[in-house]
Amino acid sequence: MTEYDVVSLDTLLRGKENDHGGLGTILAHRLFSRAEGAPGAEFIDIAVLPPGTSIGRHRHGRDRETYVVLSGSGLMYRDGTEFRVGAGDVVVNRPHGEHGLVNDSAGDLWLLVFEEELRDRPAV
Repeated sequence: MTEYDVVSLDTLLRGKENDHGGLGTILAHRLFSRAEGAPGAEFIDIAVLPPGTSIGRHRHGRDRETYVVLSGSGLMYRDGTEFRVGAGDVVVNRPHGEHGLVNDSAGDLWLLVFEEELRDRPAV
């Protein structure tokens, strides 16, 4: 495959059962994973939550995970609060915070997920 090939996400997405203890099987594909020691995001994923599925409530360590809702809608949980999300929303999940997402709608919920490690800043 060359850098100019076009690949359909339908051929890349794979089932992920009970993601972080969530409901049902979501579909996901890791689009990018950072090389050890390289700068930038740790990973970039595309995820599809069919109706009735979820990413279970979970925590990460010293990183910030961001959800970008591409289409669909759902119920987001973040640090003790639940709120509606829909296409165009960007949700930043803080380091050590608890978060999860339920697709309680009738259509698929598409997400772009990326994570960045928060490193100690050198003293100036």
